[in-house]
Amino acid sequence: MRFQYLVIFLLVLLASAARNQAIPGGYSPIKNLNDHHLIEIANFAVTEYGKQQGIKQIKLEKITKGETQVVDGTNYRLLLSAIIESMSYPYQAIVYENRLKNFKKLISFVPIN
Repeated sequence: MRFQYLVIFLLVLLASAARNQAIPGGYSPIKNLNDHHLIEIANFAVTEYGKQQGIKQIKLEKITKGETQVVDGTNYRLLLSAIIESMSYPYQAIVYENRLKNFKKLISFVPIN
């Protein structure tokens, strides 16, 4: 009888642990929005967007939310605000990075409401 309780306990414990794992291929929240590397990624996104749009005076104001997705590298999905001509605008940016290849690419940068 004790063996059955032990097995049931272990199954419940394993199910609970599995539920807390990140979904493979899904996005996971970034806990530290002040991480130096994350700020580099956000600055890259803002700078690239500025280049693409011909905006010379654009800079990162803050990151309000971030998520990562592990693929063949990492996708960063960021909610951030950028300052253009002293006005703050919110955006969602997606940046792909492959650190092994020292490669970054701005996938999307869209205004949000």
